[in-house]
Amino acid sequence: MASDHGHTPAAWTGSIISFTGFCVAGAFMVADHPLGFWVGMGVILLGGVVGGAMKLAGLGAKPNPELDRVRAEAARKDHTPETGRADVHA
Repeated sequence: MASDHGHTPAAWTGSIISFTGFCVAGAFMVADHPLGFWVGMGVILLGGVVGGAMKLAGLGAKPNPELDRVRAEAARKDHTPETGRADVHA
């Protein structure tokens, strides 16, 4: 199935920042340093904020009419009498 989910600079940047925060929080949790743990949790939230800001700045997924057409066609094919599934989109 065609998909562009997550293949954007905004998604990659937000994920990398959040993953870094997860690693920091995990390391400090094991080391029993609550302040470092909460700093790591803050970095995780920062990843979401940065990714969202980048998406708003135009670095997220762009509307793709061709992808929408392919998805609609696949949905129609999936709900034919031959498959035995009900046509929920009618």
